Amino acid sequence: MFWKQIMNWITNDVAIDLGTANTLVYLKGHGIVVDEPSVVALETETKKVIAVGNKAKEMLGKTPEEIKAIKPMKDGVIANFEVTETMLRHLILLSQQKKFLIRPRVIVAVPSGITEVEKRAVKESAEHAGARKVYLVSEPLASAIGVGLPVHEPYGNMLIDIGGGTTEIAIISLSHIVDHNSIRIGGDEMDEDIVSFLRKKHNLFIGESTAERIKIKIGSAYPLPNELTMEVRGRDLVSGFPISMKISSEEIREALSETVSTIVDAIKRLFEETAPELSADIADRGVVLTGGAGQLKGLDQKIRETIDLPVTLVEHPLTCVVMGSGKILDNLEEYQKILLPNI
Repeated sequence: MFWKQIMNWITNDVAIDLGTANTLVYLKGHGIVVDEPSVVALETETKKVIAVGNKAKEMLGKTPEEIKAIKPMKDGVIANFEVTETMLRHLILLSQQKKFLIRPRVIVAVPSGITEVEKRAVKESAEHAGARKVYLVSEPLASAIGVGLPVHEPYGNMLIDIGGGTTEIAIISLSHIVDHNSIRIGGDEMDEDIVSFLRKKHNLFIGESTAERIKIKIGSAYPLPNELTMEVRGRDLVSGFPISMKISSEEIREALSETVSTIVDAIKRLFEETAPELSADIADRGVVLTGGAGQLKGLDQKIRETIDLPVTLVEHPLTCVVMGSGKILDNLEEYQKILLPNI
């Protein structure tokens, strides 16, 4: 016990949810200590880092030629290796609350549909960022553990995790993913839908940050009891001048309909492939909905109507993956078989 306390004092092991939209870091014994957007701002010529996280996100769409604000993650995986490594190093160091005596062990949550090459890229990025040992865990399993589902038991548990770049639909039993469907569509795709829709319908050009605000404020997947409106500012594509326009939640629902349908169809397809015994368990227990984009108004109701089963949006959908990864970090021996094999 004494030796364990000493090791906890001199090491700062962390669990990371390396998301397309946000990166969260769980510090062993402390909980979530970092929650920042997955954005890095660099000087174009020197590649020198100017800002990471919230400060970098504020620069999106507003930088001069000398500065680039980059999202290094796309569709849940690394799109820019060097920038991801820089971001990870910054966030790992930011999480260290005491002297960095021994390099930390790091658990990183990754999409269930990730390729071997993509796994290797994540592992190498974390190692280059300062980790002495890197473990990978599948996001649906981490999320299920974070939610408190009985993953070790011989029962079917269905979880839908809709993030910025991926939608993970998984059926979990006996500490393993029995069936899964991972599609590279999520909240970022919804933002792009809104940008495209307003450009085509209203000749209104807006940026991704504005689209994200629209999605959060008036976006929906199902008719609302009281439909909403929002004043949106952008550039008129005809005149080229800034304009302001009132947009309704019905219009944004139309804009998002194709992406929502793709997600719902993926859920239906997984059910068609699921063993009857597991389907019976899910019918008894219902479906758990997590992830930032899972908070889209009425999405739980839309899924419920489609599959005719109870769908529960968890209380803290944004932090399920990192909290589950943190529980694994705190009890590595207990959860050893849940970790992905070493590459």
